[in-house]
Parts: sequence; C-alpha cells; structure tokens
Amino acid sequence: MGSRLSNMANPTALMLSAVKMLRHLELHDKADRIQNAILTTIAEGKYRTADLGGNSTTTVFTKAICDHL
Repeated sequence: MGSRLSNMANPTALMLSAVKMLRHLELHDKADRIQNAILTTIAEGKYRTADLGGNSTTTVFTKAICDHL
C-alpha cells in the first residue's frame, strides 16, 4: 500500500466492534456514549472519510468522534 493511501481507512467498523464488546461486558453506558459519538459525527457530515463521501483522514475523523464523547 502506498503512502498516498495511508491514514484513509474508515475506523467506524472497528469502533462499533468495541461497542459490541462493551455491551457484552454489560458496560452499556460506555457503549452508548461511544455509539452516539460515532453516529453524531457521521450525521453532522463535517468529518467523513472518503468512503462516506468526505475527505477526512482516519485521524481527523477519529478525533471528531472523540470530541463528541
């Protein structure tokens, strides 16, 4: 993979997997906070990775999600 494609992956699936793990561990409040931050970030449309029609890097998209926590 060339450097041109670095930092372009959409981390949403990975984060939602973590949400599922937290629910399995019965940490529903933590899971809800993370899921809501993900959904809010996507719905706002300001920060999106290329596969979602945007141009944000993985790092920028992840930071936007963290800022909603």
